[in-house]
Amino acid sequence: MPITPERTRFVFTKLERELVTLSSERQPESVHSFRTGTRRLQTLLEDLLPQRDRNQKKLLKLLTRIRKRAGKVRDLDVQLSALRSLKTPQEPRRKTLLMQSLIELRAEHDKKLRKALDKEMIREIRQRLKRASMELNLDAARDPLATAKKMLQKATRPEGSPSDELLHQYRILIKRARYTAEYAAKSPEADRFLVQLRRVQDALGDWHDWLMLTQNAASRLEELPHSSLLAVLRNVTGSKSRRAVAVLATSGSAKPASGSLADAKEPGPQKRNVKPSLALRATTAA
Repeated sequence: MPITPERTRFVFTKLERELVTLSSERQPESVHSFRTGTRRLQTLLEDLLPQRDRNQKKLLKLLTRIRKRAGKVRDLDVQLSALRSLKTPQEPRRKTLLMQSLIELRAEHDKKLRKALDKEMIREIRQRLKRASMELNLDAARDPLATAKKMLQKATRPEGSPSDELLHQYRILIKRARYTAEYAAKSPEADRFLVQLRRVQDALGDWHDWLMLTQNAASRLEELPHSSLLAVLRNVTGSKSRRAVAVLATSGSAKPASGSLADAKEPGPQKRNVKPSLALRATTAA
């Protein structure tokens, strides 16, 4: 199943537009759109094309630099959204203080992102995007749907209930498999596969957003280890984790083939340690 040229042209055109928008405004939607656009282009050049020329390599290097800065802003956007959605009477003043702390941290990362988006950088990336789009050779490209399915066969088999680290690996893997499969020509098989991937990606993404919020709250409330607000956040994160495991276990062809989660029972609150793993504290993927 070949890559559709229309799809690749759309990815290049849309990413250039998102880059220009990001240089003038860094609202949550524009930051998110740029990051996903960059990931889609990265998937095309790294996973579907057998070789990359010097321009493509340099383009990805420049985009990655901006994407990582945008990722820090995006992470805080989703954490702020999650915190605003949290309806709890527990420690309202502490919730307000946490919200203000995250807003201030977002402003710091936004300033760094704005500084990275200077006119020279924007001009060079746009030029390289245009050149890469015109010189793109799809004749030797890999089959998008077959490549996406192959990606899922490389997952690590979980022992019992998967750890936070393993769920995080699945989240990245499934996101990349989805972006890869999106380049396939439209077909019932591709549509079904993408629906399954989106369902799993949404569940894992929701869990990861709350995990990062809980970690940030823990670092800012470390002098209050028995904070009731922190306890609520950990409970929500635990619930999101259990749901992600359940969705992943019943995801059909979107489930990593090398290790089924179907045998991993959904643990109750008393059996699962929902304290977030510190290993993921600084992780940005996306």
